[in-house]
Amino acid sequence: MVTRKNLKKKFALISVYDKNKLKYLCSKLSENDYNFISSGSTGEKIRSLGFKCLDIDKVTKINQMFDGRIKTLNHLVYAPLLYVRDNKNHKKQFLSLKIPEIDIVVVNLYPFEKYIKKNNSKKIIEMIDIGGPSLLRAASKNFDYITPIMFIEDYEKLINNIKVNNGVTNIKFRRMMASKVFKETSKYDKLIAKWFNENKE
Repeated sequence: MVTRKNLKKKFALISVYDKNKLKYLCSKLSENDYNFISSGSTGEKIRSLGFKCLDIDKVTKINQMFDGRIKTLNHLVYAPLLYVRDNKNHKKQFLSLKIPEIDIVVVNLYPFEKYIKKNNSKKIIEMIDIGGPSLLRAASKNFDYITPIMFIEDYEKLINNIKVNNGVTNIKFRRMMASKVFKETSKYDKLIAKWFNENKE
């Protein structure tokens, strides 16, 4: 449930296909007073590890649709990712929504490349991640305020940066992670385009 108290907390939005080191991430973020928002299997996993987790449906007021094809593609998810926090008009609009701010976005993508080798077109199509890259790119565009994390290898870097910056990340780290996101999502898109070009029938 989204409450007035929740609106003042620090939140990390987590949606990961690969759940390795998720316990480490949640434990360390929790130690630094972060709360969690998630959906589907990631939310279930976070709760099974013993952490409280606000389901994204409680923010959007809409259940996921089409067997999970639509979970996070909603303006109430992107509002906290894209509004400019020191813009008075943006701030006024955002506060009227009565939803939590999101400070960290942790997403790793469906393993499209892995499924190419299985030569199952229907399964391959379902491994084209739409919501994940969108979340990461939105957070990266707004790196002045939000930290995007795409790879498990960066979890420890994130925690270390938070520890030395009084519970938040610094702009240098956020910019570095944003640059990595745009580079890697571009590679992901090129891989998908290559598959389409090589499988025209």
